[in-house]
Amino acid sequence: MSEHTRVDEFLTSLLAICKPLESFEMPLLDAHGATLAADIYAGDRLVLREGARIRSTQIGLAASIGRDHLPTRPHPRVVVLSAGPDLVEPGQLLKNASDEYETNSWLLTTAVREVGAVAYRVHSIPDNEEQLQKVIEDQLVRADLIIISGERHDDSFDLITRTLSGLGEITTVDLAIEASGRHNFGTIGPDKTPVVTLPGDPIASYISFELFVRPMIRTMLGAATIHRPSVKAALEKPIESAPGVRSYIRAVLAEDGKSVVPLENQDEQSTLSDANAFIAVSESETSLKTGDQVTVVVLERRYI
Repeated sequence: MSEHTRVDEFLTSLLAICKPLESFEMPLLDAHGATLAADIYAGDRLVLREGARIRSTQIGLAASIGRDHLPTRPHPRVVVLSAGPDLVEPGQLLKNASDEYETNSWLLTTAVREVGAVAYRVHSIPDNEEQLQKVIEDQLVRADLIIISGERHDDSFDLITRTLSGLGEITTVDLAIEASGRHNFGTIGPDKTPVVTLPGDPIASYISFELFVRPMIRTMLGAATIHRPSVKAALEKPIESAPGVRSYIRAVLAEDGKSVVPLENQDEQSTLSDANAFIAVSESETSLKTGDQVTVVVLERRYI
């Protein structure tokens, strides 16, 4: 891959290493939240469509036609790890000026759950290649996908890369996304388990999760759609973007979907919790003014 890899190229590479999990008949209540693996008929009438997320209404419909099991894709098992010598578990004291609270494993584990997968959070890993390899190998037995985050400004990312390269086929890329970082991807272990490494910065890590890891999990689920929906909306404030890279600006999309407001202080993590959308700014755009129509990636509604 090139030194600066385009978003669509990277996503294509990631989707090539994952596939829908094998389907099986799941008891009706257990099937809640999973993905339907086959069309369901009541006589000749199609009542449930393959690829749909199984929610309460689908459970009720299945019960009404006498089904106590449904053919489903199982929830992918996703292991989330963080590596870094200065990471401190929340609830403990920061002892040095370089210390920071470990954020990504908490952020990513719950993001994985929101997609519909089973997430296992592994505590921060010591900055030691042998220990890291042992932790990863121990997790392979329960993982359909492994996500690891590590800082670029110290040896964490290089440690992760060296360790993973000893376990399988790994490729390192620099993405053409503003304020992002290096990523690894590939397959490791005897079952060629997919693995992705994300930047240590929580904002960059979450954006990469939404763009790349979420579609991987949705693919494993056999979901009918793997991407967030996007709309066109009018920009309510001007924005600037670096040339040659794509930007994802945290924003608030109006209820009617017609206008979008970019949030202030894009370097603050609070923009992740405040946003219900990303404004996607292409590599060729550097300045957008009020009233311009922009592409908006719609996240879940955060307020009800």
